[in-house]
Amino acid sequence: MHVSETAIPGVLAFEPTPHEDERGFFVRTFDAAVARAAGLVPEAFVQDSLSRTRLGVVRGLHTRTGRGEGKLVRCSAGRVFDVVVDQRPGSPTYRRWVSFTLTGESQRSVYVPPGCAHGFQALTGTADTSYRIDRPHDPADDLAIAYDDPDLAIPWPLPVTGLSARDRAAAPLRLLGPELGRIEAVA
Repeated sequence: MHVSETAIPGVLAFEPTPHEDERGFFVRTFDAAVARAAGLVPEAFVQDSLSRTRLGVVRGLHTRTGRGEGKLVRCSAGRVFDVVVDQRPGSPTYRRWVSFTLTGESQRSVYVPPGCAHGFQALTGTADTSYRIDRPHDPADDLAIAYDDPDLAIPWPLPVTGLSARDRAAAPLRLLGPELGRIEAVA
């Protein structure tokens, strides 16, 4: 498994090597030793979650206040356009974003560090996205940022066919000052 840094400090891409044959493929999607060598604490992950999303639906942009939430994200089936937005005050890439295409074929994972917002759009009929999360979910810390925030200008590749009620009501960054102030500075 190869680990690479991205344009946002702390956001890491994990590229596994699928072993293919006439039956399909086998791939290791998580390796504690590789994660540890990349600076993560594998034992910190406390929850695994999965979402199934229909074509064109956007989930996000979601972040957590307080100490944030680190998560390892992977598209286990289908294909998604995945976005990470740096929300860490003092970061050299504060309020910038980076995107990835995650696919069930490649099983590439992206580590989203605490203090970053995350979202994705399904690019296939259905897409399954797996999350390995480093803290239990607390709805009181949830914060959504408008997926179509004009200051971010994220070019979602497909027309948006669906959003949750929370995501439809999300405000752009410029209106989230007090809420974003509840995000602790994380190295």
